[in-house]
Amino acid sequence: MRNPAAGLGFLRDYNEGLVLAIARGAAPFDRASVAAATGLTPQAVSKVLARLIKQGLIAPCGLKRQGAGKPATLYELLPTSRFAVGMHVARRTLRTVLTDLRGDIATSHVTPLPPDFTPRDLLDAMTGAVARLTRDRPQTAGRIAGVGIGMVGPLDHALGIVRDAHRLRHWHDVPLRERAQDALGLPVHLDKDVTAGVTAEAWRRGPAFDDAALIMVESGVGAGLWLDGRAHRGAHTNAGEFGHTVLQLDGPRCACGRHGCLEVLHDLAVADGDIPRAARILAAGVVNLVQAVDIGHVVLAGADLLQHHRTYRAAVTAGIETEVPRADWLTVEVTLSSLGADIIAAGAAMQILDASYGVPSPASAAHAAPVAQPAP
Repeated sequence: MRNPAAGLGFLRDYNEGLVLAIARGAAPFDRASVAAATGLTPQAVSKVLARLIKQGLIAPCGLKRQGAGKPATLYELLPTSRFAVGMHVARRTLRTVLTDLRGDIATSHVTPLPPDFTPRDLLDAMTGAVARLTRDRPQTAGRIAGVGIGMVGPLDHALGIVRDAHRLRHWHDVPLRERAQDALGLPVHLDKDVTAGVTAEAWRRGPAFDDAALIMVESGVGAGLWLDGRAHRGAHTNAGEFGHTVLQLDGPRCACGRHGCLEVLHDLAVADGDIPRAARILAAGVVNLVQAVDIGHVVLAGADLLQHHRTYRAAVTAGIETEVPRADWLTVEVTLSSLGADIIAAGAAMQILDASYGVPSPASAAHAAPVAQPAP
């Protein structure tokens, strides 16, 4: 038997998430506009607004005159009421950002990592990065909701375990989420780097961004999938190993152990200095993905790709237009990441914010604890 209080708690969180989603917009809002946008009654909106004001997340900011009647109170988000730290663990660097409640980046910093770094190396770098943030931004004290980590895969998002990360020898079944929480003293969310990145795009672009992929090229190749309006992680939470799809059966051996993977063919072209060929190889993989999943938006990201973004974007656009049958019907928009090199770290921070202040999925209510039953 389910706990009725858990259902009420979900409804409360859901309504608060709806209102905060409106509040993240730049314009002040009033009770009537929230009711019209959400379908909640004015009375329900008033209760939600009161709770959010009590939590210090929003505040009254003026009055809206409308005829001879009583003016309506306007409200606005208080972006610096909460912060989140986001981290992008690449094979060479740790990028750390601080975002406010709106998801805007307040600061960004890159820490070099040792070659073939160990879990201890990474935890030391993370601890130093958070200490630097809190020292330089004393206004964050008591306001950091947690730390999001976007990490090289494969990894088990559900358990918070890194599983044999490609090209990193010391990362066999490492419980990074648990170790990071112990080291940092803050809640930690661990996800694949590309999933964090596509979450950032969705957070910033809104509901129209519903079936999309973020293609990242940064010391590796991966894809974050956003399908039916939510992050797609797959049965084992390891979706996104886009770089390890095979394009050439008798091709060179890849770091994953297979032959002819997109990633190894792409990286060999880059090593030869042939960026146009590398871009065409990536485009071939993107066309395969478009054909398999039927996405409507492709976002290109990653520090290595952004150095040659015109070449990559042109190749991917041309590949879709010439190789996707009926491209006039199966249209795909190709854009660059809206946050540049910070996209993964920012997305990891937004996952922390979304967990506490976003609109919860109805599926989360299914995991409510059961009510204890009296002994017979």
